[in-house]
Amino acid sequence: MKKRGRIVAFFLVIAVLAGVIGTTFSNLVSNVNLGLDLQGGFEVLYEVEPVEEGQEISSSLMEGTVETLNDRVNRLGISEAVIDIEGDDRIRVQLAGVDNQAEARELLSTSAQLSFRDVEDEEYLHGSDIVEGSAKQDYNPNTNAPIVTLQLQDASKFGEVTEEISQMEDNRLVIWMDYQEGEDSFADEVTKEDPKFVSAPAVSQAIHSNDVMIEGNFTVESAQQMADIINSGSLDVHMNEIFSTSVGAQFGEQALNETIFAGIIGIGLIILYLCVFYRFSGIIASINLAVYVFLVVLIFELLNGVLTLPGIAALILGVGMAVDANVITFERIKEELRVGKSVKAAFQSGNKNSFVTILDANLTTLIAAAVLFAFGTSSVKGFATMLIISILISFITAVFGTRALLALWVQSGFLKKRKAWLGVNKNQIKDISEGEELEPTIFGKHVNFTNHRKKFFTFTLLLVIIGAIGIGILRINPGVDFTSGTRIEVVADQSLTEEEIESEFAELGYEINSVNLSGENNDIGVVRFDTVLDEGEVDTVQQHFLDIYDHEPSVSVVSPIVGQELVRNAIYAVAIASVFIVAYIAIRFEFFFGLTAIIALLHDVLFMLVAFSVTQIEFDVTIVAAILTIIGYSLNNTLVIFDRIRENIRREKSVKSFKKLAEIVNKSIVQSFIRTMNTSITTIIAVVAFMVLGASSIWAFAFALLIGLLAGTYSSLFLASQLWLVWRGRKVKDKPVDFRKKERVDGPQV
Repeated sequence: MKKRGRIVAFFLVIAVLAGVIGTTFSNLVSNVNLGLDLQGGFEVLYEVEPVEEGQEISSSLMEGTVETLNDRVNRLGISEAVIDIEGDDRIRVQLAGVDNQAEARELLSTSAQLSFRDVEDEEYLHGSDIVEGSAKQDYNPNTNAPIVTLQLQDASKFGEVTEEISQMEDNRLVIWMDYQEGEDSFADEVTKEDPKFVSAPAVSQAIHSNDVMIEGNFTVESAQQMADIINSGSLDVHMNEIFSTSVGAQFGEQALNETIFAGIIGIGLIILYLCVFYRFSGIIASINLAVYVFLVVLIFELLNGVLTLPGIAALILGVGMAVDANVITFERIKEELRVGKSVKAAFQSGNKNSFVTILDANLTTLIAAAVLFAFGTSSVKGFATMLIISILISFITAVFGTRALLALWVQSGFLKKRKAWLGVNKNQIKDISEGEELEPTIFGKHVNFTNHRKKFFTFTLLLVIIGAIGIGILRINPGVDFTSGTRIEVVADQSLTEEEIESEFAELGYEINSVNLSGENNDIGVVRFDTVLDEGEVDTVQQHFLDIYDHEPSVSVVSPIVGQELVRNAIYAVAIASVFIVAYIAIRFEFFFGLTAIIALLHDVLFMLVAFSVTQIEFDVTIVAAILTIIGYSLNNTLVIFDRIRENIRREKSVKSFKKLAEIVNKSIVQSFIRTMNTSITTIIAVVAFMVLGASSIWAFAFALLIGLLAGTYSSLFLASQLWLVWRGRKVKDKPVDFRKKERVDGPQV
């Protein structure tokens, strides 16, 4: 009865989980904040510059500026703006879901230093003379044209000013917004079709009133915007754009739908693969994958995180990590079953032996994610945040969730005579009374990888040489993130041609460097040129292509200083991640393991760079995120094999020859082979789903992950452990090693 109760408990747990997830997941997903790339909007990085000479950019001034920007954003009706201070003199603004990006950018960047001057540019009144919050949009009583009205604090002062202006030969009162000494002048601007000053009405007599009417070439919307800017208060600084990226709303919505669809297909295929390969255990793992996705989204929403395309990719990569933890455990249980142990004994032993391996693998990936968070830009930080959450939740659900659910069936005794449910057939099971350990095989075949190590080394060396030469000749095609300039993604409902796009930009007066067509029907054109567009030029370009193709293009603008910083931070990120990883492996294993692991990782990174060099796909900051992800993921695979080597060595009294060490290494590779392939295949399934079905903007990122996964699988199985064998084996040739002790007789420990 007690045993039957465990099975009943299992189904009750499943019913509760299904009820909770089924009733709350839809609302949970709808409440998650979406990034710019999933709903449209823009992000701008401003460098703050003083308005007056000698002005100090203090922390209080920066905080006051952020408060003013928040007030302006609230006037746009945007409740989920992200405005952060970065460093000593920078402010990053992210506005997702903005309908009128041009209006929002102008509202943000305008300092709103209102001034009243004569035609000789002498100032008479300043913004401080205006009653706070008095500006409003109105209509001229005579012409019914839109105007802006405001109130002055001192009517008599305005009377004196207008009296003086009325006596001048040119009696115009020039109203300026953000007049800059030494740069602006009425004489220069008055001849322009679109002058910088707001208006310049003639004053024929003194006006003794505190009501001021500002006329100009206003629409109702622009007049209201002007009133909002004045009411939000002036900024005591100038806001200089050094980086910006904008995504059209239609493009964001399309990207969201495509990426979610790709994610669902990817996870569905992973679940199918697990169920086919691991049978009942795979079903248990699939249940926990559903719990994993639910918990990740829940925690991300509770943290008020912003979900981006790379963030969704991080969630799917977390699926790979969760699958890996399950696969390691299942393979261990299968090994114990094959030597003749009971289901209960195999379950306990398999869980115990796999825990440390899973812990080491997850911690190293966590190191890479933490470095990403520390050195990444805003979008990369979002990816890193999701990856960190994914790793932690996948560890909990796989180590504790899967084991708890499977334990209910194991303890019930239902699986006692049903070992095939766990993936082990009768003909694979050895009689435990024979006592002799089974020689591991791959699909029933004995394979000796270490005998072919020279072939692997030669093959790898040739690829490295060819790859290095290829990079030297073809070079990497850096995106604007790492150089400077502008990147524009033109989207249409019909096929585009390079000539057509070049013609449109020529009409706007821009000479482009390159055009790359993508999409199913060449309906996306990615354009790059060296010119750094200002906000007005960005608005012009977006409106031009919106009028032609009915889709607002995505625009990224990077100044030279930001490009240099991104290059520097990318190098720092890879270097620091490598140092931390070597240190961790040296502590957990030994220095030789850490060194060979880093060599294998450099191999993986090199082939990712070679792939981008050969294909000339644009290399941007998200590819750095992919590289660091692969560093953690590939290391995960490598450490699983290293952990097997360490475990198998400790079973020996001593290793007296290179041949014996080679046997141990080969045994460890064979034991880990199925696990490594299954983990890689399931993750590749998700990545390929993104490449085939996901948004075009994530294609390069997914491509980098695919190349990294393939290279990482190869280096983990055939390179890292074999390098360690050759390196460490030379020491074994000198003197025997007692691997059961902490220290070697005359040498370092393994």
